Amino acid sequence: MRLDKFLQVSRLIKRRTVANSICSRGRVLINGHPAKAGKELSAGDILSIDFGEEEPILYEVLEVPPGNVPRGKASTLYRRINTSEDSE
Repeated sequence: MRLDKFLQVSRLIKRRTVANSICSRGRVLINGHPAKAGKELSAGDILSIDFGEEEPILYEVLEVPPGNVPRGKASTLYRRINTSEDSE
């Protein structure tokens, strides 16, 4: 699944056009590398998304669905990685 589509389906970003926009600005990294909106994702990838806060938020992709998912299942597609625990 494309990165912009995953961001929209997982509801990390509400609109695909917004997901496209932040990808083109270089605010999304996959496994530490800048990612374009069309980059294919797979389970186990680490996403770093800069929402304009003090530091980017890290997410691990747990599942890549074949298409749209119900709202209740969207949060099961990823896991937020707490960076403060990683630095200790």
